[in-house]
Amino acid sequence: MELVEEMLAGDVLSLARLITRVERDGADVPQIMKQVYPHLGKAHCIGITGPPGAGKSTVVDRLTAVLRQRGFTVGIIAADPTSPFTGGAVLGDRIRMQQHYLDEGVFIRSMATRGSHGGLPRTTGGVIKLMGAFGKDCILVETVGVGQTELDIMQNVDTVVVVLVPEAGDAIQTMKAGLFEIADIFAVNKADRPGADNLVAELRMMVHLRSEETWWQVPVVATEAINNVGIEELYGQIEKHRQALEETGRLSQRRQEQRRQEFLEIVERRVSEELLKLVERDEELGRHMAMVEAGEVDPYSAADEILRPRTLLASWSRQLAERRSSD
Repeated sequence: MELVEEMLAGDVLSLARLITRVERDGADVPQIMKQVYPHLGKAHCIGITGPPGAGKSTVVDRLTAVLRQRGFTVGIIAADPTSPFTGGAVLGDRIRMQQHYLDEGVFIRSMATRGSHGGLPRTTGGVIKLMGAFGKDCILVETVGVGQTELDIMQNVDTVVVVLVPEAGDAIQTMKAGLFEIADIFAVNKADRPGADNLVAELRMMVHLRSEETWWQVPVVATEAINNVGIEELYGQIEKHRQALEETGRLSQRRQEQRRQEFLEIVERRVSEELLKLVERDEELGRHMAMVEAGEVDPYSAADEILRPRTLLASWSRQLAERRSSD
């Protein structure tokens, strides 16, 4: 595809157009991913997650400045709530990252969640791949901030930074949200506010008690992103985590698991789509659907019947015969 070749050659407009195609999940996405696949694996992907109001956008903004000072190119993916009117992202990248908007070394993309409940749009992985193939050294992925279900970030990045604030609740609430399971680094932002020191101390104690890994002790960093305090230390911990991942071989293991999960999700989605097409088009399968809708049979029994190899084979055979006759 010519557009992919132009993007690989460094054309920013082509990158933006390809991201739009991936977001729309068009029929050409598999071909796009096939072309960019050989160019992946060089970027360090960093996830910034946490509850709403924690200051994640400001942390991303300040981290980007640190990365640019060190000569790294940066891609930013900011997940936003979906507009009920346009279906697009409610917040725009110009509002979020004004100081980086005109920086040629930074590419910013706001993405609407569009019904996703895991903190990230379903197409985020494809956009990360495009930015990686484009040649970005670091990719920062900011989740929308949906709390206890915000776990998709694990399947898309190398390093997860969980941003918390003192008034968001105590460390027990953090455990309830499942954030201990995904955090590689904790950042207590707005650390100038009352209760910050206590939260930092509680987190450090709980990390120490819960730590089962010998290769990495999850650090807790106090930051005031709005005042650019603690950001250098946070970046230092991100770098240490990247080095630990590489030295222990866990970076390749993590990415291997992510590729496995992506493969299974693609297969599951496509099998589901094909099965739904069969149910809609085939008279016998449609009859089972009608019986379920009428309450004549329970969904489990109907599903068991539809998924019998003999039933599926007969349905596929009928559809194949119909296609041949129409040809």
